[in-house]
Amino acid sequence: MNHVPRTVGFKPGERNIFFHILTACNLSCSHCYINPKQHGTQALDIATIQSWLKLFAAPGKKSNVIFLGGEPTMHPDLPEAVRFAKTLGFDVTVDSNGYLFHDFLYKVTPNELDYLSFSLDGPDAQINDPIRGEGVFDVCTTHLQQAVQLGFNVSVIYTVSRRNIGHLHRMVAVLTGFGVKKFFIQVIGLRGKSATRQAGDESGVQVSREEWLAVVPQVARQAAEAGIHVTYPKVFLDANETFGCAGVVAENYFIFPNGRVYQCPLCEDHPVNSYRIENNLLVKNSGLTEDRFFQLNIGEGCVMNKLLQPDTIEYDEEGRPQHRISCCLLKQEIG
Repeated sequence: MNHVPRTVGFKPGERNIFFHILTACNLSCSHCYINPKQHGTQALDIATIQSWLKLFAAPGKKSNVIFLGGEPTMHPDLPEAVRFAKTLGFDVTVDSNGYLFHDFLYKVTPNELDYLSFSLDGPDAQINDPIRGEGVFDVCTTHLQQAVQLGFNVSVIYTVSRRNIGHLHRMVAVLTGFGVKKFFIQVIGLRGKSATRQAGDESGVQVSREEWLAVVPQVARQAAEAGIHVTYPKVFLDANETFGCAGVVAENYFIFPNGRVYQCPLCEDHPVNSYRIENNLLVKNSGLTEDRFFQLNIGEGCVMNKLLQPDTIEYDEEGRPQHRISCCLLKQEIG
């Protein structure tokens, strides 16, 4: 197994469909990015889910669909949606908070679902539950272990913030103990709830460049040495790296129940979506939309980060950026 991280460059024809089939959730995580005013509050019926999946099906191309919420397993027809997506040729992932409503584990099979991903933001209840909710750690890990025992391919997502970065290293033993072989480390984005800093939290929720680089690559390497495949955001470009925007090269679509379709997740708090679904047709929006910015080349790297998260960039005394921010979809892999 390779223990040297590699940057996964964008490839033409790469297709990922992030499908929010509802926005409702039983939890109220402090960093949730869902914004009902911008994303809608409805749950799509199964007929609509199937019609919208057809819009993004591309026979002959490798395409991934990730069912999201809210909490997607709250939708009673999710198993049917999973099976329908497979008939269209998608590789299918479900991202869950671990509650797995409607006996989801027993209504799909490991052959029908490529990955079942669980969100954990701490190695124990003392760290996880203040972020995600009381009792969540026990419920999530119980269902995670059941999924592993039933033969599902299981992954875990950990969103790094100031509240839990000091405990990221402890996740290696936790994942090993549960038999998890795939680990996603995420950087917290300033959208949804995390865009508003909690009262009295002057330092915000995002970690600094120094904290990220000192902790995340090292933990990823430790996890890889333990036999776990790790994916994490690049975030900061090396001095000799060229900036590239996924919106220019790859096909990534972030679909919400109100019909908005974004290409850049940083934009999801704003009505600048490139597309919309109207009468079950995919329609290109006109005007000042996100894709108008993708081709811009600036010293700070990602133009959307510069516009929407300017506090994440540091400048020297002459006003030059001290580092460049990568596209938020640029990943590194190890293991």
